[in-house]
Amino acid sequence: MKRRLLCLSAIGLTGALALSACTSGGSGSPAAGSSKTTIKLVAADYGDKASNSSKAYWDAVASAFTAANPDITVDVQVVNWNDIDKQVKTMIQSGNVPDVLQTGGYADKVADDLLYKATDVLSPTTQADFIDTFSKAGQVKGTQYGIPFVSSARAFFYNKALFAQAGITDAPKTWDEVKKDAELIKAKVPGVTPYALPLGPEEAQGESMMWELGNGGGVTDAAGKYAINSAANIETFRWLKADLVDGGLTYPNPATTDRKTAFADFAAGKTAMLNGHPSLIQMSKDGKVDYAVAPIPGKDGPLASTLGVADWVMAFKKNGHQEQVRTFLDFAFNKENTLKFDELYNLMPVTKDTLADMTNSGKHADLAPFFALLPQAKFYPLGDTSWDAVSAEIKKSGGTAVSGDPAKVLGDLQKKAEAAAADK
Repeated sequence: MKRRLLCLSAIGLTGALALSACTSGGSGSPAAGSSKTTIKLVAADYGDKASNSSKAYWDAVASAFTAANPDITVDVQVVNWNDIDKQVKTMIQSGNVPDVLQTGGYADKVADDLLYKATDVLSPTTQADFIDTFSKAGQVKGTQYGIPFVSSARAFFYNKALFAQAGITDAPKTWDEVKKDAELIKAKVPGVTPYALPLGPEEAQGESMMWELGNGGGVTDAAGKYAINSAANIETFRWLKADLVDGGLTYPNPATTDRKTAFADFAAGKTAMLNGHPSLIQMSKDGKVDYAVAPIPGKDGPLASTLGVADWVMAFKKNGHQEQVRTFLDFAFNKENTLKFDELYNLMPVTKDTLADMTNSGKHADLAPFFALLPQAKFYPLGDTSWDAVSAEIKKSGGTAVSGDPAKVLGDLQKKAEAAAADK
């Protein structure tokens, strides 16, 4: 999830361990004369150096789990984000399939009929603890396969000092207020970009969707079909073009501006407002920016929801370790473990008990606006195997909707989305 988080999402991700061969019993089976079962866990590394690699976390979880369940051992293998998809693909092709995988997406594994349903490998108690919107985001055609692991969300950041210089006292709640505030900042605080609009190839699909949600639109319609060129989305991009871009209230060419540039500018005090995720909090503190966080402004009022991003756990059927995997996942998702991981990497929770703990502990006041929005989070169509291809097309050309004809740009993207959906 952190590749997108948080990619939700953000944090550098490094370090890899080669995937080892199966145990002497084969495919994680008990060795001859042994009653023990070994299950294989492959997980992405959220650390940015060896000293904070996720392997230490998973080794501790595995050790505590085996102490409580002596008949089950866990073979932990942690792989960096750049390599994990490729290595897992090789494992699947060679038959060396993990029992549990934690990575960024699950839809392609569902399409190949490799995974257990979530209900097969989670107790009712564990499953009921997940935030409902995240469980739903793990579904394919109404059945959940993806088990949420960590999350991120988006909110509106603004520079209070720059707002004060322009005579603005409150965060904007509507698009018209965003425009009005941006005009005041342009007039009274020269040299500052009023609103950072990153529609470049790094994450155009994210910035686009946040604005589309503000007008009742989105990537898909209520039936789950692509609706990139809906009337609401076209109206959204026409407003962005006419009221922000053409007015010189954002970057000269948003289609070539990436999120990392917008975040760096905000942390340097060079832009007054933008949509961001929790990693921008520490960046702002490091840059000594007097910032505040609020719900994302919509056309007629602040969004009651937000763009959510998640990374996922999934369980493979091949080795037949359903009961052992269920026992392990119930243990791995207890509050002590999930809270530790979220706090270790400054991530957002996906379970109700951990969300309540982090909300009420007083230790995470900076994240309070994000906590309030998480239960209403909206997601990309993650269960659709065509989404990766569609997302890539949006990243490539979606930003040109604010420089060219929005109806044509979104119409072309819609045709490509429909073609990708037909080919899946």
